[in-house]
Amino acid sequence: VQLVESGGAPVQAGGSLRLSCSASGRNVEHYAMGWFRQAPGKAREFVAAISWNGGNTYYADSVKGRFTISRDNAKSMVWLQMNSLKVDDTAVYYCAAPREGYYYYVPGLDFPSWGQGTQVTVSS
Repeated sequence: VQLVESGGAPVQAGGSLRLSCSASGRNVEHYAMGWFRQAPGKAREFVAAISWNGGNTYYADSVKGRFTISRDNAKSMVWLQMNSLKVDDTAVYYCAAPREGYYYYVPGLDFPSWGQGTQVTVSS
């Protein structure tokens, strides 16, 4: 699967952004999808994931209540709505897909497919 993220931008703390991920190459409804991020000097970390049909969502504690993941399989799109952004949310955000057949996210699930990332910079 090929993944292309967009929507990253500079934003002030307290602001909002909506990241988009366009998927192509295989049927997206056959697997869960996830968002990860990597801040400068830090390891990549899980942000959010969504089950194959959007019925289950999963969030890191640090973004719970502020971020919302959603998907539209007919459009092969996944979004990450980010509200009440904080300076600590500054990172490159990546869309990722597991292997086909993994319909639900579980901690430790392998994501072999990644997009190129989109930069989110939150200033105070």
